[in-house]
Formats: sequence, structure tokens, C-alpha cells
Amino acid sequence: MKTLIMTACPSGMASSYLAARLLRQAAQDLGWQVNVECYSQLESVTSFTEAQLDEAELVLVAADSSLDLSRFIGKPLYRSDIQSALNDPKAWLQQGRAQAEVQKRETPTGGGELVAITACPTGVAHTFMSAEALTEAATAMGIQLKVETQGSVGVQHRLTAADIKAADAVIVAADIEVDLSRFDGKRVYRTSTGAALKKPQQTINSALSDARRYQHQGAGVAGNQSHGTESGPYHHLLTGVSFMLPMVVAGGLLIALSFVFGIEAFRQQDSLAAALMQIGGGSAFALMIPVLSGYIAYSIADRPGIAPGMIGGMLASSLGAGFIGGIIGGFLAGYSARALVQKVPMPVSLSALKPILIIPLFASLFTGLTMIYVVGGPVAWVMTSLTEFLNNMGSANAVLLGIIIGAMMCFDLGGPVNKAAYAFSVGLLASQSYGPMAAAMAAGMVPALGMGIATLLARRKFNAGEREAGKAALVLGLCFISEGAIPFAARDPLRVIPSCMLGGALTGALSMFFGAKLLAPHGGIFVFFIPNAIQPVLWYGLAIAVGTVTTGVLYSALKRSDGQMLAVK
Repeated sequence: MKTLIMTACPSGMASSYLAARLLRQAAQDLGWQVNVECYSQLESVTSFTEAQLDEAELVLVAADSSLDLSRFIGKPLYRSDIQSALNDPKAWLQQGRAQAEVQKRETPTGGGELVAITACPTGVAHTFMSAEALTEAATAMGIQLKVETQGSVGVQHRLTAADIKAADAVIVAADIEVDLSRFDGKRVYRTSTGAALKKPQQTINSALSDARRYQHQGAGVAGNQSHGTESGPYHHLLTGVSFMLPMVVAGGLLIALSFVFGIEAFRQQDSLAAALMQIGGGSAFALMIPVLSGYIAYSIADRPGIAPGMIGGMLASSLGAGFIGGIIGGFLAGYSARALVQKVPMPVSLSALKPILIIPLFASLFTGLTMIYVVGGPVAWVMTSLTEFLNNMGSANAVLLGIIIGAMMCFDLGGPVNKAAYAFSVGLLASQSYGPMAAAMAAGMVPALGMGIATLLARRKFNAGEREAGKAALVLGLCFISEGAIPFAARDPLRVIPSCMLGGALTGALSMFFGAKLLAPHGGIFVFFIPNAIQPVLWYGLAIAVGTVTTGVLYSALKRSDGQMLAVK
């Protein structure tokens, strides 16, 4: 039997990946011909081909999130939750074959049809959680909604031209700049992933009532004319950080791998350790600041900003101005390029020269001269002073910095304060200051882990749904996804947030006190298995454990049972 299997879970993480593997093997054991489309961040999505869709005799869907099933109209289809498939894959397949029904064209029951895009700086948690929240809210409201996620593994559920044409409005829930050119002429509503996650129904209602018609400016700034959260400096900074992160992750881990052969092994010419250091430190880390600067400028001025932005970032690196200089260079390049786009009139016959000659030349000239003669020297002195302070600070100052970073990481669970602390710590990696990054990741793991521990310590105080959320929070926390604590914080913020901040502050303080260093800015527990990526591993693990237990114990003590909460109300 030629069978198509789809798997998807709300977080886009382990459950979807595991279900895909188990179901594929079970189907092969049954002698079925099977193709699998798995929506998981652990691997890229391989979509079904037209030939596979035509030949399919059965479609089986194991998913806890909304999926576009319009491709399967006229095909026998069976759908259930993903846990049922995980419990007994072979029995689930046989049940699916027995209970499959021909997929019919769905008609909207509500008063609207929407499409949406979600994107966050890291492309991990908020991207997928906000998509799930919007989908569930739209279903409850009787509104058709298809969401395109632009995550760390690329675009999933890509919106087609037909999807966009049929939509009454477009929701752009993004904390970074995304390409809106395909929505030219459509009603667009912009907001953040956090707002879409916490208030999805309000977001949908606002999109239907308040979205404004978007007019794309070919060489200008995408999104400035849409209603909602306007692009500002913080938004542009996060766009730069999101493009820089893969460089930092790859570079840091390659440097760590070079240390496997010995801390000084990379100094031996023509050795593998030297090659790894050249790739990671000499290339990937060298590109960090130019990429950061270039994509800050891109967020401001679209494609014309990239060249002057990267030039400004390269100058910041060569002048010793570090990530602060790169940020300044990105904003200089972006705003100067945008001014040239909007303010410099040219004859139509010469307009083609504007994006490839006029803007790159004059924006680069302005940015470069300003960096060399005005910004570079003072900022380089600031970066040198900051690096010396971080490398030579006493234990008391280190602990204080760890407390501040840890508390910020746990304050708003992926919000502006969390991202500010994270961006600061990532930026310092370019100056070989690895302590703040260690404190940031350790503290960022605490909220979700702490909530999971609390559901285990005080099971009777949590309902069945919260206990299930606690299990998911444990997995997300291990992956350094603070957003796993959001369901708890949304329900009980006055107890959850202080509990998380106390545990995070303690973890950050201990991490700095132990002198922990982290070369990669993401990965959570998986980084522990890469030699020398974290030093010292045991003390670092102890810092995370102490903070997690503190948060878990504190919240389990403060938490009121559902009955107590109703009595108080």
C-alpha cells in the first residue's frame, strides 16, 4: 500500500521527529510503501512530490498542530494526535487504514480567511508557539488560517500565491524583518510573536478590523506602511542578531572541536586543530560582526543596505570596535541607504543605477568615513575597557553581573528584556568573553526546567493539562527554550515570574562565580556533549541544577491549587 505519513507537534521538536521515525519503520515492517513529511526543527522538511500525491492510496496524519490538508482532497485520510502514534505505531497504522475517510474540501464556518507569518530572532520557540496559538484561536473562532513559519530550519508551510490571493488579511507576527513584497496590495497587520502567543484572538480580531493596505517600495523598507508594531531600532537589532547567530554557533563549536586535540594544538601549522580554528575562529567568528551590521542595515533599508552595512561591520572589526561598533555601523549604513532611496530623485532612465551604484557607493562612503574618523576610536576604547573589565573582574563583580544577566533572561521569557541580555552576551563572544554567554544560557534553561520540576513536586496542585505542559517544559528547558514556562506564566505571573527570576539569578551568579565559559550561544543540554564547548562542565551543570531546583521548589510552595484560586476569586 502506497502511504503518505505526516507528523507535527506544537513545538516542532522531538515528538514529531520521533513519530516520523517510528511510523516509517512500522510501515516498512507491514510491507507498505511509505513517504514521510516531518515538521520538526531537527531536520529539514521534505515535502511530498506531485507524483507521490497522485499515487498515494492512504494518507495518515499524526499531529497536534494545524496542517494544510488541502493537497489530499479525494484521498482516504486518517488523523489523530501524535501521542497515539507514539504509543503503538503499528496498531496506529492499521487503525488508520481501517478508519480513513475520503478528505473533502473544507469550507470556512466563520467570517474570514487569513494567512500569517511568524518569525523570531532565534527561529525556535516563539516562531512555532505563536503559530500554534494563532491556529488554535482561528479554529475556535471559525476562521480559516494558514501560518507560514520562518524558523531556524527555513520556511515551513509556505504560503502560495493562491493562499495570499484568497486571504482577507495578512498577519505578520515577527520580531525580525521579513520580506513582505508578495503581499503588495493586501491588507497587512503587524505585531510581535509575543503578542500573538499571549493574545491570539485579539490579534486575529485586530487583523480583521485594523489591517491596512500594504504598498511595497521596491528598494525601500519593507513593512513600514503596515499597521501594528512598526519597525524600530530594537526590531532592526534583532534582525541582525538572528542572521548572526548561525555564524556564532558554527564558529564556537568548531573552535571547541579544535580544543579536543589540546588547548594549544591549533598553533601547530597544517594540523586538523589548526584547520578547525581557521574555519571557526578565523572565518565564522570573523564574519559575525559584518553579518550583524549588514542585516541591521538590511532591516532598515532592504537590500540596498546590505553592502554598506557589511562594510561598516568589517571596519568595526578591523578597528577593534567590536559588536558595539558593528551595531553603530549597521544603523549608520541602514539609515543613510534609506535616506538615499527616499530623498535622492533621479531620472527614470538612470533609476536602475540607484540600487547597484549610487546607494552602495555613497552609503558605504558615509558609513566608512564616519566609522574611521568618528566612531571607531572611541568605541574601540570602550570595547577594550569592557573586555579588560570582564576578564579581570573579581568574584564579587562577576557574581553581580551573573545575577543581572540571569534575572533578565528569566524576566519576560523570550521578550525584549530576555533578548537584550542574550544579544549582549552573544556580542561579547566576538571579543573572546565567554563568561556572560555561559550565564545567559544557564539562566535561560531555568524557567522551563523549574516549572517542570514544580509539576513533579506538587502534582496535586496542578491539573492534568498543566502536568502535561510540565513534561513539555522539561524537554524545552533542556533545549534552552525559556518559552516552555510561558503557559505557567500566563496563568499565574505573580508567582511564576519571581520564582523564575530568583532561580535564574542564582544560576547566573553561580555560573560566573565558577568561571564558566561557553563557546556556543545555543543548544542547551546538547552542547554538554561537545568537548570543551563548556568549561568547567560539572560546575556549570551544578549551577543549572541549583537554580532549577530553587525555582521548582519555590513555585511548588507558592502555587495555589485550582480550588484555592477559585476560592480567592
